[in-house]
Order: sequence, then C-alpha cells, then structure tokens
Amino acid sequence: MTFLSPVTSQPPNASSHDVRELISMATTGLVPMFDAGKNVFCHRLLRTEHGLVQDQLSPRYTIMTLLGLRELELAGIGSSFDTQGIYTAFARDTNWIQGIGDLGLFLWLTAIFDPANVDSVLAKFECDQALDRYADARARRTMELAWFLAGLAHAAETSPRLVNSLTDLSVETYHRIEGNQGDYGFFGHMGIKNSLAGRLRGRIGSFADQVYPIYALSRFAKAFQVEDPVNPALECASAICGAQGDLGQWWWLYDSHAGRTSSRYPVYAVHQHGMAPMALFAVEEATGQSFRQFIYKGLHWIYGANELGVDMRDTADSLVWRCIMPKKTQSKYWEMATSLVRTANGDSDVGALKVLYEQRPYEYGWLIFAFAKHTSSPTA
Repeated sequence: MTFLSPVTSQPPNASSHDVRELISMATTGLVPMFDAGKNVFCHRLLRTEHGLVQDQLSPRYTIMTLLGLRELELAGIGSSFDTQGIYTAFARDTNWIQGIGDLGLFLWLTAIFDPANVDSVLAKFECDQALDRYADARARRTMELAWFLAGLAHAAETSPRLVNSLTDLSVETYHRIEGNQGDYGFFGHMGIKNSLAGRLRGRIGSFADQVYPIYALSRFAKAFQVEDPVNPALECASAICGAQGDLGQWWWLYDSHAGRTSSRYPVYAVHQHGMAPMALFAVEEATGQSFRQFIYKGLHWIYGANELGVDMRDTADSLVWRCIMPKKTQSKYWEMATSLVRTANGDSDVGALKVLYEQRPYEYGWLIFAFAKHTSSPTA
C-alpha cells in the first residue's frame, strides 16, 4: 500500500468561518430534533407539507449527538442543551442495548460523561464475553465492532488500570476488524467466512464500514500506545481518499476484494461534513499525517459544488439535507450489482438525481464532534 503524501495546508476557499457557521447551524438545528419529555433525540426530521415532523426516537443517534455536544463544550462553545442532564436521564434505561455496537457506543458515552462509572458498565454487561454473546459480533460486522473498539479505547483512557485489563479484549476486537480488510485498504461489511450472508454481502462495505474502523483503530493505537493498528487505519484512509469523487464526494459502497467503488449513490451530507472529517482527523492525530485537503474538498460539496449545483443547507430551518440520490431507487442497487462485472474505471449510469429532504440528529453530532476543536486552528 502506498500512502498519500502528507498535506500541511488547506485548499483554497476553506476557512474556519465556514465550519463555525455549520456548527452554529447544527446547534440550532438540533433543537427541533430533541424530545424534551423523553430526553432522547429523534430518528429523523422530515420536511412535510405540514412543516418539519419528528419520526421515531433513536438511542444510538442520541449518543452520537451527545458526543458531539460534549466536544463543543470542551472547546469552550456552549449550546442550549443540558448535556449532563440528558445523559443522566438517558443512562437510566439500557434495555435498548441489543448488540456489540450498541454496547460500544454506550461504553464510549459513559467514558466521556461519567468515567467513574466505566467499571460498572464493563461488569454489568460482562464485556469480556461480549464478542461471543452478541450476534453482530459473531457475524463480525465491521461498523459494530469498530464502535465497540472505540468504546474500549475511550474507556481505557479513563484509567491506566483499565489499559491493562482491557488489552486482551481490545486486541481480539482489533483482529476481528482487521480480518475484514481487503488487500486494497477497504473494509468489507462483515466476516465473509462465518455465514452465507457473509459470503454474499461481506466483501461490499459501506462508507460507515470505512470511517468507523479508521476512527477506532486510531483511538486504539493512541489509548494503548501500540503501533500495529496505525497501518490498517492509514491504508483505509488512503483508499477512501484515492476513491474520492471529482467534486469531493465520499461514495456509498466499496468492494474490498476488487479495491474500487461498488456504488456511488446516495452521496450523504453526513459523510461530507461529519463522518469523513471525524475519521481523518483521528488518523491525523494518531500519525501526524494530514488529510485536510480531502476533508475540505468534501466539505465544499455541501455549499453547492455538487452534482446538482444545490446548496444543501436550509438556513431558514438550520438544516443540511440528507443526501443526493437517484430518482429511481433501484439505480443504486443496479450499480452495485454491475460493479462486480464492469471494468475498473467504468461507472454505471444512475440516471437523474434528487435531494432527499430529511435530516437526522447524529449527522450534526458527528459534524460537531469532528470540527469543534479545529475551528480556531489557523489551518482548519
């Protein structure tokens, strides 16, 4: 694997002012996504003929949003949310935890908001047996294992004692994630040897299957002071940046066996402004190698430098719309299917595109998480 050359400065037209504006939009836009009665953020906010409407509630998205808001507070920037109060109320009910990914997110949240209670969470959920107990862990699902490893890394950072006690479990989790990485740097969706589903679906990884391992491996390397996880994190970061679209698009699906994009659309706003920056900043922190050129190229897509020439921001409601997608939904699956037989440089025609007018709170959570501590940097 050949890594991309380090980048030490931003591309033209990127500025910390742009990022501060997005963060301000995010903190305002999160307000209508919060259910104050239940202390939980919604699953999504929809634009309808009757206005903006909440749809369902999401513990996962609540965690991701709280993590972002805490980073904002640590950067000295306030919001209208009582994050500690929301956490305290949210943490009382853990019945929603049904898999290794859920447990990892909750452990991560506890490490940030209530580090003194990390030991209790580890004991209550018998984390040392979690890799065998939960179905998503047995299937070796990449994203969920990455959430768990990130949770273990953040837990270890709360106490030198936990670095020692969590080492074996973290190393095993790391090896399971690493086993899903192909020769070209991309991660597949799940273990390909454990099931029929794995053999059929395992090689094709989503963008989430790339960025969460980059983040988790980078945090693991830093928390446990080990070098081995840095290489697969850098390989994947280099791979997604090498595949980035001409307009800065972070594509949807990747073939870990063939080493190429499997399906380009939808292009999600959260990938552009939140998840890619979160992962690439983390690997930068772990290695000193910067990917900011690619981060800001992706960010420009939000402002209208995209396929439709549409500003994805709705400043009136402080929202960034979810994605640009094919008008014919079957087009994205057709592109994935044909990717297995088309030439390496060929792209399937997905037809006309449209904007999906909805927003999810975790999108703002990761945006804030990624950029909160970078807005005052002269190279941010």
